[in-house]
Amino acid sequence: MESKGKKKPRPRRSFTPEFKAEIVELCQRGDRSVGQVAKDFDLTETAVRDWIRRAEVDAGERDGLTSSEREGLAQLRRENRRLREDVEILKRATAFFAKETR
Repeated sequence: MESKGKKKPRPRRSFTPEFKAEIVELCQRGDRSVGQVAKDFDLTETAVRDWIRRAEVDAGERDGLTSSEREGLAQLRRENRRLREDVEILKRATAFFAKETR
């Protein structure tokens, strides 16, 4: 028996940058509202609004990190985490070998 009012979560979908750009362009033309474009393409309004915001940041129309800056920051954070792990391993190895030589 199905419970009333409970929706199954929608499976996570991914979209190409070209598709996102087309949706943003449709919304920015002003022919239809964001809600209407989202409904027409079976998207969530939140996702469409996020795409619009990201496009505005990338175009310099809004403050924030551009897509390439965000990507670079994520790469630096990964590298930083890896280097911290390397340092921790070296500290442990140094402590181990210092014990062995005593």
